[in-house]
Amino acid sequence: MNAQAAGAPSLVWETRLWAEGYVAVAGVDEAGRGALAGPVFAAVVVIARPGTHAVWGEVRDSKLLSPTRRAQLDATIRAAAQAWAVASASAAEIDALGIAAATRLAMQRAIAALEPPADYLLLDWVRLPALALPQGALARADRHMASVAAASILAKAARDRRMMDLEEHYPGYGFARHKGYGSAQHLVALAQLGPCPEHRLSFAPLARPASLFAATPDTETAHEC
Repeated sequence: MNAQAAGAPSLVWETRLWAEGYVAVAGVDEAGRGALAGPVFAAVVVIARPGTHAVWGEVRDSKLLSPTRRAQLDATIRAAAQAWAVASASAAEIDALGIAAATRLAMQRAIAALEPPADYLLLDWVRLPALALPQGALARADRHMASVAAASILAKAARDRRMMDLEEHYPGYGFARHKGYGSAQHLVALAQLGPCPEHRLSFAPLARPASLFAATPDTETAHEC
């Protein structure tokens, strides 16, 4: 598969696969790999052929969208998709398995929940060798494939909702604001409060507790993956 030229995601890959006889082409993506706290989420979206709903021309990599726009598209995607599912792997599973394996686990859980099941997977770089399904993986697939971009939106929106819930259970960390990423506010809270059960203890700086008490940056430096 060749990367699409710069621009919005399209249905080029999905259309090729429909022409080959696949009927449930599923885009898969994740949210939260790089956070210091909270689960990693994965979503899968199957677009019904021929993909004429207007939302498939509006989807983008979730990181390029505002929270308000993500929420709007999240609801529309769920209504328009042939099938969709969202799943997660917990912070404890991330610490036990490693982030790569936990991400694959979340993806496999989402794919297993699809009804009807997928017959082809489109993924953003990751491959799922444990699944006996044909797969196509492309770097930054959420910038090129509409179904993967749609999955990125569902995963990100679901994870954001979960982090806002965790704000109620673990106040003081600012989860509703930074969603568990390593912002200055989050690092200061960690230095003051220590980790909560939703923190990933295998991630730096949590894996090196002394570093939490080092000087923290003066500006927000959170980066989402």
